[in-house]
Amino acid sequence: MRIGINTRFLLKNKMEGFGWYTFEICKRLVEKHPEHQFVFFFDRAFDPSFVFGPNVTPVVLFPPARHPILFRIWFDWSIPKALKKHKIDVFFSPDGYLSLRTIIKQVGTIHDINFEHFPEDIPKGARNYLRSFFSRFAKKAAHILTVSEYSKQDIAKTYGIVPDKITAIWNGANPKFQPPSESGRIDIRKLHSNEKPYFLFVGSLHPRKNLKRLMQAYEHLLSEEPETENELLIVGTALWKEEKIDTWVSEETLCRIHFKGHLPLDILTNIVAAADIFVYVPYFEGFGIPLVEAMHCGVPIISGNKTSLPEVAGDAALYCDPFSVLDIAEKMKLLVRDPNLKKELSQKGLVRAKEFSWDKAADAVWEVLSEI
Repeated sequence: MRIGINTRFLLKNKMEGFGWYTFEICKRLVEKHPEHQFVFFFDRAFDPSFVFGPNVTPVVLFPPARHPILFRIWFDWSIPKALKKHKIDVFFSPDGYLSLRTIIKQVGTIHDINFEHFPEDIPKGARNYLRSFFSRFAKKAAHILTVSEYSKQDIAKTYGIVPDKITAIWNGANPKFQPPSESGRIDIRKLHSNEKPYFLFVGSLHPRKNLKRLMQAYEHLLSEEPETENELLIVGTALWKEEKIDTWVSEETLCRIHFKGHLPLDILTNIVAAADIFVYVPYFEGFGIPLVEAMHCGVPIISGNKTSLPEVAGDAALYCDPFSVLDIAEKMKLLVRDPNLKKELSQKGLVRAKEFSWDKAADAVWEVLSEI
């Protein structure tokens, strides 16, 4: 079988959600199925480390697809020609974007459709493209993959797709996410949080990640409990535009918030492992890989109670209303005050983390591609 894959999000030292999903799934597909041929379609020069085996043919297609107009050219002109030229049997798109101008069967992973529910969170050009084309992609696909049962039902209902056409496959976490040694925890805190314990958020600085309310909840906690030692670390970069984050809370509070930007995997794993409490309160999420990463490290979790997050965290999180600053702050205060609850959530997280595996996910993706 000859499998074409959209690998445009494999970007050395720049990978976020789509990129890591593509990396973890595609690396395993290539390595587990050496008898099959894979053609990776990039939209720019690629790093050789992304050619995962001798059964991979990397191909760069013009133009670099990072704008709605360029999306259409890349997927509806460059991709159809390349699929035909390379005699592709099935095209797999880990970011859900598909070609509307090919008869070759396609499988797309639609991670979530947040833009249908909160369009105001996305710039107009991108919003119009996503809302215009993803319903067409869903209908065009031979099969749709998604990352949670929540997203499966949401896609089916919103786009009028029969649920049997959609397979929900949970994400995994990199095995480098592990509980730290006590000395390692101390060293990380010296480097990143003034030797203090810290709340941690990891994710793109996108409005739906709810960072503003998280920061305001932290400020409220400090006003109510001024003896609180915990700092707040924020890891991630702006997805669409730079937010005026420094206007959301007082300068006094900002002095205790540490913005780390995008981090290499080795540093990120250490920062997650050394966290005192992981706080993840998006108001819309298709899955939430950072929850799984925190569970693998045994870090107690405060999670929003909306969309897919309870499905992922199960009994390993303390839940709050992401739309309530006071509720987020209350749960932060509760967990800081209760070491027994922290220990309980940590242990439950380590157990629940075993449910999530990139190997399982890749095997399930392969099963769908083989059937198609």
